[in-house]
Formats: sequence, C-alpha cells, structure tokens
Amino acid sequence: MTGRFNASRTPFSGLILLTRKRLADDRGHLSRLFDAEGLAAYGWLGGIAQVNETVTLKRGTARGFHFQRPPVADAKLVTCLRGSVLDVAVDIRKGSPTFLQHFAVELSEDNCASLLIPQGFAHGFQTLSDDVQLLYAHSAPYQAASEGALNLADPRLSIAWPLPLANLSERDSSHAMLDAAFEGIDL
Repeated sequence: MTGRFNASRTPFSGLILLTRKRLADDRGHLSRLFDAEGLAAYGWLGGIAQVNETVTLKRGTARGFHFQRPPVADAKLVTCLRGSVLDVAVDIRKGSPTFLQHFAVELSEDNCASLLIPQGFAHGFQTLSDDVQLLYAHSAPYQAASEGALNLADPRLSIAWPLPLANLSERDSSHAMLDAAFEGIDL
C-alpha cells in the first residue's frame, strides 16, 4: 500500500492493479487519480506526457489493442470514471516469460480500480455498460509513426470477451492477425 492506493501485483512483471482509496462524507467523495511519488514504487518512470479521455456510448463496444514502439513506448494508467469495462493488457515484450499472454480485469466507477500498464504491453477494452468514460495518463507523447496494434479478435491471444465484439472502428477491425514472425518489441 502506498499513499492513496492499494496495489495488487499481477502475474505479469510491472503490471499492477491499483485500487484508489476514497475519502467520503455526506457531500460525496475524493479519490486521487494520479500520484507520481506513490506510483514510482510500482514502476511509473516519471511524469505525465499526455492525458486522454474516451467516451464510449454503447455496451459491447471494443477498442484496441494499441501500443507505442520504442523510443516512445509508454506506460499507461487507465481509470474508469463512468460505467464499466473489461480492460485487457497483452504482454508483447520480446523474450518475456509471459509473451502474448493477457491480463483482464473489470474497471468501473464503483470499484475504484485502475490498471498501471508498463511499457511493452498492448492495451484494449470492451465496454460492459452504456456510456463509459475512461481516463488515460501516458508517460510518453503519442507519435503516429511509432504506433502498433494487435487485432482484438486474434485467436492467438485467446481473449474471452464477455460480449460479442461490437462497434469496432474501421481502424481497429483492420489490424492484422499475428503471424509466427511476430517476436514482440525490444525495450
């Protein structure tokens, strides 16, 4: 436990499930979404280069799997502010003992959970409710030339999505399936 977070390590090196502690009274509550000093104990390497928000209107919608290649590979802190999602991180670190395995967890406004995703993971999610709002803190700025992606339906990843994949963007549905030549990314 560090500061305003309870942390649970996952079977994946560097991938941490955080639960925010809420300070509540009759007016409502306060929870800390980001704490550089507290998150440093779990591998956050510095400040925030970008903060992004997604709002997804329909249940079952899937987005991802996106990642950034070095030299701008980024860590992400993903938080659900409204609704709920199945949040999934896929290990794509070359040589990792958990290469191409995934970790999936429900993030919701009710459970106060966030996922701290280190460099070398692809990230995606599926909405479990309508009207979902996610907030992402990124350790490095987005650069289109360094972007990579995996297909959400790739059978090699063995993701058990709770709902049929729906409302995929043209971009996300066109990501190639992995082939035997994919060795991951070097960090």
